[in-house]
Amino acid sequence: MSTAIAYITVVLVWATTPLAINWSAEAGAPIGSVWLRMLLATLVGMLLLRALGGRMVWHRRALGSYAAAVPGVFGAMGLSYAASLHVPSGLISVMFGLAPLISGLMMQALPGGVRLRPGHWLGCLLGLAGLALIFRDALVPGSTALQGVLMLLGAVICFCGSGLAVQRVAAGLPPLTQTLGALSLSLPCYALLWLVSDEPWVVPLSQRGLFAVVYLALFGSLLGFLCYFLILSRLSAATVALVTLITPVLALMLGMFLNNEQPGAGVLAGGGLIVVALAAYLYADRA
Repeated sequence: MSTAIAYITVVLVWATTPLAINWSAEAGAPIGSVWLRMLLATLVGMLLLRALGGRMVWHRRALGSYAAAVPGVFGAMGLSYAASLHVPSGLISVMFGLAPLISGLMMQALPGGVRLRPGHWLGCLLGLAGLALIFRDALVPGSTALQGVLMLLGAVICFCGSGLAVQRVAAGLPPLTQTLGALSLSLPCYALLWLVSDEPWVVPLSQRGLFAVVYLALFGSLLGFLCYFLILSRLSAATVALVTLITPVLALMLGMFLNNEQPGAGVLAGGGLIVVALAAYLYADRA
């Protein structure tokens, strides 16, 4: 696959994933929906791995790497699905746009982490201002939007922490093997959460909800992830990170046109500030 096609695929998959999450969870069974997504992705991924002549490895270091990825697959995705019942789908992409900034802040507490430059700190302050606008917009009496925003913030923190943990383990696993290992360890977690929740054991998916689950399994959990690792191996990290500047805008537009969402002025202004914050952060990376 060419680098250009892989890059465009990542942009489109990341931009459409929030709307698909919203559709798959709209029946009120987010845990069952995400479990079905992960199960389908695992089964198809195992068949693909076998067709490519690969195999899973379960030695201690590989298990450590899989376990390090579980907070990103189980924690971040589970919180995102739950939050999709309370906030516009486009806000999911906007909040995940904070990931490079939060990762940079986390690295300051790690030994050997790259120190932030003044431009990085400017980006973090602008991102914090954008987040404050989103929180202010969510503080509406009788609304559950604030609950959704807090869930998304927790999801981004889980995602960033998990990514850093996988890097620290440095097991050197192929992307597909790493993905399938993380999915395999996450499935029992979702099943246990589903068991103790009040959700029905039969997920009441609508026609578009079922389509969204299949789309998320094949594209969100497999194709998008594999294309992401492909461009990461061929392009600079700063160029790859530009995806996070594009996807929030596309996700908000898709939510408005395809899901009749009307984000508040605070969400739009906060999202714009977060995009500017990312631009400042990435400029500091290039410098």
